[in-house]
Amino acid sequence: MKNICLRPILLAATSLLPLATWAQDATPAAAAPANQDFWTNTLGSLTMLVAGVVILGALIAITRLFNSVMKMQEIQMLREKGIEEVVEAYRQPELSWWDRLMKSMTQAVPVGHEADIDLGHDYDGIRELDNKMPPWWLGLFYGSIIFAVIYLFAFHMSDIGPSSKQEYDTAMATAKAEVNAFLATQADKVDENNVTALADEQEVALGKSIFETSCHTCHGKLGEGGIGPNLTDDFWIHGGGIQNVFKTITHGVPEKGMIAWGEQLRASDIQRVASYILTLHGTNPPNGKAPQGDKYDPASAGAAPAAESTTTSAAPAAADSTAAAAPAANK
Repeated sequence: MKNICLRPILLAATSLLPLATWAQDATPAAAAPANQDFWTNTLGSLTMLVAGVVILGALIAITRLFNSVMKMQEIQMLREKGIEEVVEAYRQPELSWWDRLMKSMTQAVPVGHEADIDLGHDYDGIRELDNKMPPWWLGLFYGSIIFAVIYLFAFHMSDIGPSSKQEYDTAMATAKAEVNAFLATQADKVDENNVTALADEQEVALGKSIFETSCHTCHGKLGEGGIGPNLTDDFWIHGGGIQNVFKTITHGVPEKGMIAWGEQLRASDIQRVASYILTLHGTNPPNGKAPQGDKYDPASAGAAPAAESTTTSAAPAAADSTAAAAPAANK
């Protein structure tokens, strides 16, 4: 009546059945044309795999049912012979592999023995027990300590691995190189480091149109200043010259209410506006705002005034007389 030899046979048959089913389906698949649809083949293979798993599960269930029937027959035979102790032993439920695993991992005390570890503390019906910490939790705890020591030594006390700062510096350098490589592929490659003042009248005229559209509200139509500073005198809050003006327009001055125009204008358009602004130097428009910031000397800064390199055809002689009439205190 023992089924010790029967179980391996049933399990082997169970394992071979899906393989045999798969082999039966392999012959037509091999004869299929080379251009057979990939997804059709994949769906067919998954279907056969699921079918094999279902059949395997069904056979395992049948095997367990057969083993239960065999066990009941053995218990009946032992009862007829009067061996009650053996019968009681058979009646004890066997722990599944999952229950045995959980018991070994948690070291939980059975409910019937909780009185042995009761600490005598009762909080609204909740008793405090002196249970041991689960081995898996202790393993993770001690493992994390060991990992921390190894990590500290490897990445902060030796040259085995890069530190967090080194990784940050490397990442920033890589990102900067990628940005520069991207900018190198763009047609509009002007930035605050390589920008130069434009002398072409058409380019400056485009800058003037942009200024009159977007900048005159704060700086006046002639650059005389208003909410923003006067753009025609020698004094600059954030530095004069094409590079400083380009930088100020690009990044803005949020604390003063000036937005970052680099998010709305192309770099070439900002270059045109900055070049036009430099042509306003010395025009002395009426109602000019009082000077703000520090006096900018192009010679000491190593740059030539943009007004000298830009030809303005609309500078009549009347402008000279207007400039002479402007009070010196305005500058």
